[in-house]
Amino acid sequence: MAGNRAEILKSMVEQDPANAFGRYGLAMEYMNSGDLESAAEQFAKLTEYNPAYAAGYFHGGQTLEKLGRIEDAKDLYRRGIEVTAASGDAHARSELQGALASLGA
Repeated sequence: MAGNRAEILKSMVEQDPANAFGRYGLAMEYMNSGDLESAAEQFAKLTEYNPAYAAGYFHGGQTLEKLGRIEDAKDLYRRGIEVTAASGDAHARSELQGALASLGA
């Protein structure tokens, strides 16, 4: 993980746990460095604090898939579909539906 960038993001999240930008960035840093457990944890917190943050559902689901947690990924995609349907975000909803369909759901 890029040390300085990760430290800045961690600091942002420590100061404001609901900071969507910091939380998403930290989750992506973990994902890109291969620390999938930490990434999944951060995506879960992101959607908890910011339930309308559509990218958290998509990338969180992908992370869960990589961890072999397929049922958890399906559940996260379904929650994201509900959120994006309610917000009218057709593009994100379509991506989440495609991800869910690729898992045979």
